[in-house]
Amino acid sequence: MAAARPGFASATGAPATDREAAVPPAAWIGALVLLFLPAIASDFFLVQVFGWALILGTIALSLQFLAGYGGMVSLVQMTVAGFAGYMVAILGTSGLAQISLGWPFWLAVPAAILLAVLFGTLSGALAVRTAGIYTIVITLAIAAAFFYFTRQNETVFGGFLGFNGVRAPVFWGIDWRSPVPFYYLCLAWAAIAWGLVVWVIRAPFGLALQGIRDNPRRMAALGFDVTAHRIAAYAFAAFLAAPAGILLTWLNGQIAPGTVGIGPVIDVLVIAVVGGLGRPIGPFIGALLYVLLRIFALDALVALGLSGQRFQLLIGLGFLVTVLFSPDGILGLWERARRRRAATAAAGTAGGR
Repeated sequence: MAAARPGFASATGAPATDREAAVPPAAWIGALVLLFLPAIASDFFLVQVFGWALILGTIALSLQFLAGYGGMVSLVQMTVAGFAGYMVAILGTSGLAQISLGWPFWLAVPAAILLAVLFGTLSGALAVRTAGIYTIVITLAIAAAFFYFTRQNETVFGGFLGFNGVRAPVFWGIDWRSPVPFYYLCLAWAAIAWGLVVWVIRAPFGLALQGIRDNPRRMAALGFDVTAHRIAAYAFAAFLAAPAGILLTWLNGQIAPGTVGIGPVIDVLVIAVVGGLGRPIGPFIGALLYVLLRIFALDALVALGLSGQRFQLLIGLGFLVTVLFSPDGILGLWERARRRRAATAAAGTAGGR
């Protein structure tokens, strides 16, 4: 979805065109459905399905931005989101009054986002010194270190149990804990994050980042600071993930080491890859599929007399099938099917002449 500029390519490796930059009609239809969803969906589907999917999709979007447009596969994005969740619990109010500082939400939330962005930026400053598999390893190491640190530290992070009673606030006369307002809160940040990514990848910074992804030596020779651009990309990705981490904490009503464990870290990567790294909408599609599978596959397995824990096997198989048959995710399948239909229609038109 990068703007059409000579010398730069889209995230899929093909030259960007005005057609790719245009928003398809299906996107407008989907936006209208999401906007009026509370009129037809139950509270469970609003919060536990679509709200959760929007949150996970936003976190995966931050990974997609780094991987698709910066060529940096970062496994620290769920950790950044969890860090923001921990900060809002520590600085704000929770069930652990002896640890939480009790700041008002209008102060705790911006401070938590700022600290999470700083954490993500510092993580990026370490990760950009590496490339390829080493970037994955170092970001995974940061994620694992934070997980074990939160689990063992009881003084600040609450130890193994973490924080409970972390709730969305009440302001402007609206109880944001209620299903409909909370759904719109998740939808609003997901839309803002998506819009920011679409704007950034068309801006000079985004185009330079894509050039660095494709040929860092040439970009450095042209006068671009490769390291600074990459660190800035991590900072921007952290800004996308941090509010989503706070929303995830409000959704669950708690934050614990399990939220930032290795499993959730890998799940975010699976969501981004399955949805497709070539388009900003891909992570949201992958997140919705993940949430539906996570919720309903477990019940289906139990109904068949199998262990509910095997839903992880289903997710893993789905990931393998996607990678084998469509490396660019579900959106890649859609694009190929659309091109095939267009080619068939063109052939039919030419044959009828």
